[in-house]
Amino acid sequence: MKTRILIAALAFLAAAPAFVTGVVAADGPAGPKLPSGPHPITLDVQAESTHREIVDDVKNMRNYADQPPLIPHAIRDYQIDLNINKCMTCHDRRNTQGSQAPMVSVTHFQDRDGQTLGTVSARRYFCTQCHVPQTDAKPIVGNSFRDFDAVLGTAGREGGK
Repeated sequence: MKTRILIAALAFLAAAPAFVTGVVAADGPAGPKLPSGPHPITLDVQAESTHREIVDDVKNMRNYADQPPLIPHAIRDYQIDLNINKCMTCHDRRNTQGSQAPMVSVTHFQDRDGQTLGTVSARRYFCTQCHVPQTDAKPIVGNSFRDFDAVLGTAGREGGK
């Protein structure tokens, strides 16, 4: 019985490439005919343009509640690994007076049990897990988010009419 199953499986596998090739090569609902010649992965294709980073040190408004702040400066060669975190040379609580950079949030000093630590928690050590550089990229979808101040400002004006 095992021999019959093995033979049937081998026969199916031997016929599968011909079946797949016939389906892929057919023009129509299955897709266009693939070009013959070198595999597309070996072709040189120009990369899509990337969005320009905004590095003017001006913070943009957030796009949604609880969004991690965007990074308003270049971080291209910043080392962030187990040995060093370049971000902390300016944003650590001990260094903010000299650098004039904002201190990381107090939430970054809490462990998962809510205990406050003397240094940045291991859960929050790798900054670029959450924080990304600002770019000139246009939103993919619309966004009607208004921050708290905008809501209060609008509510105050409407109530005064």
